[in-house]
Amino acid sequence: MNWDDLRVFLRVARSGQIAHASSMLGVDATTVSRRIRRLERDLGQTLFEQQRDGQRLTEAGERLLRRAEDVDRSMGRLDEEDLEGDRHGGVVRVSASEGFGTWFVAHHLRAFAELHSTIGVDLAATNGFLSPSKRETDVAILLARPRRGPLITRRLADYGLRLFASRRYLDAHDPVGSVGDLRRHQLIGYIPDLIYAPELDYLDEVGPGLEPRLRSSSINAQYRMAASGNGVAVLPCFIGDADSGLVRLLPEVWIRRSFWLVTHKDTRRSPRVDRFVDWLVAVTEEHRDALLGV
Repeated sequence: MNWDDLRVFLRVARSGQIAHASSMLGVDATTVSRRIRRLERDLGQTLFEQQRDGQRLTEAGERLLRRAEDVDRSMGRLDEEDLEGDRHGGVVRVSASEGFGTWFVAHHLRAFAELHSTIGVDLAATNGFLSPSKRETDVAILLARPRRGPLITRRLADYGLRLFASRRYLDAHDPVGSVGDLRRHQLIGYIPDLIYAPELDYLDEVGPGLEPRLRSSSINAQYRMAASGNGVAVLPCFIGDADSGLVRLLPEVWIRRSFWLVTHKDTRRSPRVDRFVDWLVAVTEEHRDALLGV
């Protein structure tokens, strides 16, 4: 059972309405409903009945509420007695790629802050990853699985990349009906000798010999170039789909990559890190389709 799901259950049970709970948690009502359904599925029981004025606990929900409140009180006592980092403004340092850190982690952090008000987050969203092995960061979200070191690793999520261009650019240029047509268009991409991970070298997967004319080491800069009507870019779907001014091109072109969640074996025992990891795993699972762009 996911503790974050149990906290969501507590909010709904105490407020009596999913809408109120979602407001307090800083997430949308659909996410709260999805968390409750997942909890019900894990337990094999219905926890709420829908009433005119909101949600009413079933007998199973009443039983879980008593247990959840006991756990909540116990966690509160642990925070006071033992979790010195949380009690004194503990911080989890998170290293992520610029795109994922900016467009996904930062976008959802409000929900984590609402759930864990005593835990701060330092988000290093840069092209240069910090190393969990060297204790530079508590949590790293990497583009490839590390092969050595005293680390705990797991696949966090897969994500998709597609070709995007702005409506303004497409209105002013020839249509893109095939990969071959891309040779007549201005392409946007990475600076070859500044690509910091081989997983980002994907233009050859779109079509052999394609070369970007406008280049940047920053995915955010590439996004701005595309959004401003400068050409065609390969963007993660969680970036390109977030801008209604961008249009997907060539549905047959879909590139798949993975994010890996990495912590040091010792750091992973920290309750603060454990809570952040549990939350991040849950939120990426909730938005799996958006990350894949399916």
